[in-house]
Amino acid sequence: MIVMKDIHKSFAANEVLKGISLSFSEGSVTALIGPSGSGKSTLLRCINLLEIPDRGHLQVGDAQVDFTPGRKVPARQVQAVRRQTGMVFQNFQLFPHRTALQNVMESLVTVLKWPQAKASQRAMQLLDRVGLADKADAWPSTLSGGQQQRVAIARALAPSPRVLLCDEPTSALDPELSDEVVEVLAGLARDGTTMVMATHDLRLGSRIAGQAVFLDAGVVVEMGPSATLFGAPREERTRRFLASLTAATVPVT
Repeated sequence: MIVMKDIHKSFAANEVLKGISLSFSEGSVTALIGPSGSGKSTLLRCINLLEIPDRGHLQVGDAQVDFTPGRKVPARQVQAVRRQTGMVFQNFQLFPHRTALQNVMESLVTVLKWPQAKASQRAMQLLDRVGLADKADAWPSTLSGGQQQRVAIARALAPSPRVLLCDEPTSALDPELSDEVVEVLAGLARDGTTMVMATHDLRLGSRIAGQAVFLDAGVVVEMGPSATLFGAPREERTRRFLASLTAATVPVT
């Protein structure tokens, strides 16, 4: 499904990804964890080519791209990858001047050139799937953060991508609102949706992901089944990071 080989990415003198090689099989759910600046979000953005790697090889489905310093990737190759991915951002990124239904329809009408009626039917099906059919005509400003993120998930699913990429999907939400997003993502996982998610939310990662990858300073420190990595990590660096997350969630009394 997704294969990354020796992926490098720098911003000026800052090398953010240092030769990442990973693969994600169809139907799998993977949690990317690590401290801020570890490269999680950049890795996601390199999968759908919102960021173009400096060097390496990427395969998403049947689309393949080789990256070489100084060589511009042809637009058709970029589009071939992006057509197979959907992206969910931590800050929702809904169009404020469009209703929930119109937000979900947007890519179907403007990119895929679907007729309005067909796009509307698909969008309503997806809003129903995320539990928001009754909010189809609502403006984003009238929705809670959890509802906005669920609309964003429906929008990402609209063109039927082969993989859903989630960048900290619950980080902007309080615990109660994040629960509804976790439940939607859990439902997608049960349905066999391929997902790769960057997250600090241990509930999300441990409940939904079958495998987990711990990144630090642009390299893969440890990877394996999520139950093992979260419960009995091999590497001391992984243990220290997970301990810091656990301590941060303990309420002060």
